[in-house]
Amino acid sequence: MEIRKALDRLKNEVAKFGAIGLFAYVIDVGIFNLLLHGPLSSKPLTAKAISAVVATTCAYFGNRFWTFSERARTSYRREYTLFFLLNVVGTGIQLTCLAISHYGLDFTSRLADNISGNGIGLLLGTLFRFWSYRKWVFLEPKSPEAIQASDSGPEK
Repeated sequence: MEIRKALDRLKNEVAKFGAIGLFAYVIDVGIFNLLLHGPLSSKPLTAKAISAVVATTCAYFGNRFWTFSERARTSYRREYTLFFLLNVVGTGIQLTCLAISHYGLDFTSRLADNISGNGIGLLLGTLFRFWSYRKWVFLEPKSPEAIQASDSGPEK
């Protein structure tokens, strides 16, 4: 029965993470394209980096207060710092996909930039983010047995 509970909880977290991710994705793609069609038309990597920072901040608050609301809470500074740093890695994955496509393969159209940065890169970056946020940012709450053991001191 515990495996079933764990799978249900994982399914719930994945669904909520996906919803928050979709919201952040709309923000990310929207800002990316506004910048790409405007002041940063010749700088797709800069446009992607800016759009990702704005989307990351929105995603942190959505994940903290909805997706992982049942997990242990630590300080906002610790969580946001780790969330941001791990998101930088995820964004690096996206930027690498975009750079390979745009500069390495010379696929320089806006469609190609969106497919590589907001398609392939986003998928790979999202897998990394979900795993890493669960592992290091939004910690698993202590089980009742662990809390009881820590309250009674070390076992002898």
